[in-house]
Amino acid sequence: MFELLGVPPQALFGQLLLGLINGAFYAMMSLGLAVIFGLLNVINFTHGAQYMMGAFCAWMLLEWAGIPYWGALVLAPVIVGLTGIVLERLFLRRLYHLDHLYGLLLTFGLSLIVEGLFRREFGSSGLPYGNPMPGGTNLGFMFLPHYRAWIIVFSLAICLATWFVIERTKLGSYLRAATERPELVQAFGINVPRMITLTYGFGVGLAALAGVLAAPAYNVSPVMGSNLIIVVFAVVVIGGMGSIMGSIVTGFALGIVEGLTKVFYPEASSTVIFIVMAIVLLLRPAGLFGTQR
Repeated sequence: MFELLGVPPQALFGQLLLGLINGAFYAMMSLGLAVIFGLLNVINFTHGAQYMMGAFCAWMLLEWAGIPYWGALVLAPVIVGLTGIVLERLFLRRLYHLDHLYGLLLTFGLSLIVEGLFRREFGSSGLPYGNPMPGGTNLGFMFLPHYRAWIIVFSLAICLATWFVIERTKLGSYLRAATERPELVQAFGINVPRMITLTYGFGVGLAALAGVLAAPAYNVSPVMGSNLIIVVFAVVVIGGMGSIMGSIVTGFALGIVEGLTKVFYPEASSTVIFIVMAIVLLLRPAGLFGTQR
């Protein structure tokens, strides 16, 4: 079996697989952030906590209600999305016409409260969640676990479906128009405040869906969102704030870059995304797919 620069193919393709899996989570999380920022103009720092809530909701549905993974895949994003709707109605709608800093500070404080509540109730150590798709396929050059392949395929399908709805349908055109000319959209009989509320709930649901996908792959922990949110914000900045396609492409691409860095230069694997962000901000401050707002 060949080697690339002295690296065995099992190690190379294994890290590429892990990079794609991480990229799937980066893409789904940054997609939710892009939807919320692009359509609501709010920097949602609570996104990491809502990702964690999705994983915990799946765990609670299994442990307390006996609802398996496939049911949680539908129910958990809806439940957490509803909490996002409550959050938007109580707090965020008062900040839409203020500077981004107010929304950032509010959502950051809320994320600390949510994480603290879960840490007090469940502790800081992780809780196990069973693998719903055990086994895998031997490809010759590597072993491909079925569940990890499912994460990549399902997350890519969700990301592309979200892009299609927002960029290629009448509903998406209404959403985009409501952010710039709400009075015009309202003249067509559309309830713009309700549309904005549902949009925020959808973005939160995407984070929760990513959390459900992560539950069997990692331990369910109160700090799992805080460990991920900084990287996801870097992905959003690189792709372009509010860019749907930028979040998808950049999320998967940076996951692969991170995986390859772990193979060829492991010392830089935890910082390579931030190095890329610094370079992109120097050359193109609006991001690779973004436009100046």
